[in-house]
Amino acid sequence: MSKPFKFKEFSIQQDKCAMKIGTDGVLLGAWTSVEAKPNTILDIGAGTGLIALMLAQRCDAENIEAIEIDEAAYEQCVDNFEASPWADRLFCFHAGLDELVDEIDEPYDLIVSNPPFYSEDVSSGDVSRDLARQNTALPFKELLQGVAQLLAPSGSFAVIIPYKEELQFIDLASQLGLYPQHITRVKGTPSSGIKRSLLQFSFNKKEVLKDELTIEVQRHQYTEAYSALTKEFYLKM
Repeated sequence: MSKPFKFKEFSIQQDKCAMKIGTDGVLLGAWTSVEAKPNTILDIGAGTGLIALMLAQRCDAENIEAIEIDEAAYEQCVDNFEASPWADRLFCFHAGLDELVDEIDEPYDLIVSNPPFYSEDVSSGDVSRDLARQNTALPFKELLQGVAQLLAPSGSFAVIIPYKEELQFIDLASQLGLYPQHITRVKGTPSSGIKRSLLQFSFNKKEVLKDELTIEVQRHQYTEAYSALTKEFYLKM
């Protein structure tokens, strides 16, 4: 077994997962608002289980569920959940979003997703990795339709997507009655362009809070804002 990736309060094995731990997942797990004190949370496309674990650390939700369609990633997610301090609150299911929509009992207070990004066909020679990265596996429209059916009326949905997809994503969401509440645009350094959009939606239409986050001042020298956001997790922050 390879060495786990260690955070302050939990560790993650990722040798069986196509998509390894990256900044996007950490950003979403740390940024997503839990101010409404969600009791039920769903992570769509959990991968290693990173985001669900971060939310378990950040809030007291009694039931944090995750779905993962890739079998190897699902098995690893289960192992990571079981090895964590919050094993009694974390559950992963080997299922696709469509299966969950068909079987829903109770809606969720908070839904999160770090969805597949690349709409163009990208081939790295690794089928699992390509599937995890391409939104052909879970198109944005399908993701949003599922969220609209699974989210509680007072719930919220948080996602990280490429900045270039932001307008289209917000437009698709609004067609389903989901409206942005908070938008944070992310850039790597002060001089680089915006790469990612962190978006949190609800069924309520209101004035959107918009801000920007820069990750590094220069290589491996993190901004105060990024350090403040992630210091509860990274060992060296």
